[in-house]
This record gives sequence, structure tokens and C-alpha cells, in this order.
Amino acid sequence: MRQNYLFTSESVSEGHPDKVSDQISDAVVDLFLSKDPEARIACETLTTTQKVVLAGEIRCKGVFENGDWAPGALEEIEKTVRQVVKDIGYEQEGFHWETLDFQNLLHAQSAHIAQGVDASGNKDEGAGDQGIMFGFACDETPDLMPATLDYSHKILQRMANDRKSGKAPFLEPDTKSQVTLRFENGKAVECPAVVVSTQHIPGYDQGEKEAELKSYVKAVISDVLPGDLITDKTVYHINPTGTFEIGGPDGDAGLTGRKIIVDTYGGAAPHGGGAFSGKDPTKVDRSAAYITRYLAKNIVAAGLAKRCTIQLSYAIGVAEPLSIYVDTHGTAADGVTDEAIEAAIRGMEKLGGLTPRGIRMHLGLNKPIYAKSAAYGHFGRKADGDFFPWERTDLAEDLKASIG
Repeated sequence: MRQNYLFTSESVSEGHPDKVSDQISDAVVDLFLSKDPEARIACETLTTTQKVVLAGEIRCKGVFENGDWAPGALEEIEKTVRQVVKDIGYEQEGFHWETLDFQNLLHAQSAHIAQGVDASGNKDEGAGDQGIMFGFACDETPDLMPATLDYSHKILQRMANDRKSGKAPFLEPDTKSQVTLRFENGKAVECPAVVVSTQHIPGYDQGEKEAELKSYVKAVISDVLPGDLITDKTVYHINPTGTFEIGGPDGDAGLTGRKIIVDTYGGAAPHGGGAFSGKDPTKVDRSAAYITRYLAKNIVAAGLAKRCTIQLSYAIGVAEPLSIYVDTHGTAADGVTDEAIEAAIRGMEKLGGLTPRGIRMHLGLNKPIYAKSAAYGHFGRKADGDFFPWERTDLAEDLKASIG
């Protein structure tokens, strides 16, 4: 792999229209899983000016069965949607949690999909669709994530916290960031450029108020990035187009699943193409992407490699993966081969197999844990003070022992 290069990743805030859609879809997933851990959900969300539309397939005991909604279910879904928008902070004329128009077009899961996914007789639960999924980890940050993406996320998280606490009352919810780092000998040594475009209240696009906003953003960047990366050559592009008052779903329509690179590794690793949000964990687009991240992170945490990419592939209705692929990009420890890591994964009884059911059981995915994952990345971070289950490194010692 290259040792000297520039690399860039971007992130978007919880108020970005696509992320609003992701958070709504995952809040619906959580709602249904809280009622029925075996619920089937594929919920897509459209957000635009003063409107939220849900569409997709569902099956959930006590909520939606045999084509009928349980009493109060529709009202609970709408309340959940409005609460997500409220928590993000949208109380604008063009998008307001209380007054937006809501439309629910969710319908029953296809029986033809259900017959392939559901376990029956001697048939194990099958994958919810065909596809390829990738996981990745590297030693660039303590959480074993690409540094460019990690810093991009953290800038926006800090700004969102300051907006909600009142420390930065001039900020509005819709924000984007982008961090470029220069690497020498595989290590980040300098930040040549940072981009932050943030929605703001009127007046913060000129004069002293504009200067205040830009000074605040620079201070956040300086707090987030390690001090030795910021130099007198670092270029800041803060609201480079000027005014940014109209934002969120009022400024641009949002759809579930349009920020898959922000959700994963910021372009530092491949992506199979499937989105995560809005899907229950029988969908391998989600669960297999989580287990590959889990495996890659444990491989790096175990010191078996400094960088690791893993791919799994599935066929709809088939339980076992069709292929397992490991690439440590030439960074494996002495005596460790990619083939040996593949063999260790295949033979790891503790995993319980890499079937959809095995993944769900090992990581405990049949729980309402997904709304917290839908903004600032699914990987490399904690929710409510603890890591997501796919971020644990409890397999590291077993992998070392298996390969050693």
C-alpha cells in the first residue's frame, strides 16, 4: 500500500436531510423491535419541505399482522417520527416537527421474501437478500478507524452538542465537514485543509457575526484534531459559498441510505452498496456489515495486522455465506497470512457461524439499538457511554490463539 499521500473524508450532521431520513427509519426499526424482536422491517423515509413520507415492508407481532394495524399503532409511529425531528432541533418554517405533514405508506412484507428468510423445518433462517458486505479497521485512531473520517465526525458532533446546549446558538442543524490529511510513511503528519459548511441563523454571513461563527468553527477544529496536524499551512474553508440559512429537508430532499460512505469508512475501504438504516438485522446488508467490522477490528486489536478489509457474500434465502475474503494490505504481523486469518474465522466456534441467525445471536442485534447509530457513523464510536456490540474487541485473544 502507498505510504505517502493525501486522503480526504467527509461527514454530515444529524440535521442533514439524508441523515434526518436515516434517523427516522431507524427509530421505526427500534419501535418495532421493541414490540417484537423478530419483526421484519424495511423502512424508507423521504423528507422534504414540511413533509415526511414512510414507505416499505413490515411484519411485526402486535403492531402489523395479516395486513392490519393494531389499535394505536399508527399514532405511535407518527409520534416517534415527530420526536426524532424534534430531538434533532428542527423548528423552522420550512421544516418543523410539530406542523410537518406526515404520510405513512408502510405495507406488509412480501410473502415471497418471507419464505426465503424465515426458518422452517430443517431450513435455517436465510439471508434477506443477495449481496456483498465489507468491514474494515486500521490503526490510525484509538477506535481503529480512518483518521480523516473520525475527525470529520467529531467536528460535527461537537458542533451539534454546542448548538443544543446553547453554547453556539447561531448554529442550525444542517452541517457538513471534510478533513484532508497528508500521510508520510503511512502516518498522518499534517492537515492541509478542512471544510465546514454550517446552516446558521440570519445575520451570521457577514461582518462581526460571520467572524464570530468562523472563529468558533476554527476553535472546534483545533480542539478535535491533534495539535501537531494543524499548521500555518492549514487552509480553512468555512461556509465557502457565503450564506447558509435555508437547509435541512427544506433546502434539499432527504432519502434513507444516501450517505453510506459517511456511515462506514469515509472512502478508505470498499462498500458493498447496501445501506444500513431502516433495516432489521435479518437483512445482511446491515448485520453482515456489522460482523465484518467486528472481525476486522478484532484482527487489528489483536496485533495481527495494522489494516484489514473483510468481505462476505450471501444469496437470498441461503444461510451460509458464499465467500469470505481477508486482505491485510501487506500489514500483517510476521508469520501471519491472510489465508490463515480466513481459516481462523471459518473455524471460530465462538462466532456461532456467519449465518444471519448466528450473527444476530453473537452480536445481540435483535434489540432497539439502531436509532443511535444513524448519525455520525455506525463504526468507531459509543452510544450512551458504551460501544455498539460490533465495536467490541472480545474476539482478539481467540484469534491470536487460533493463528498463533
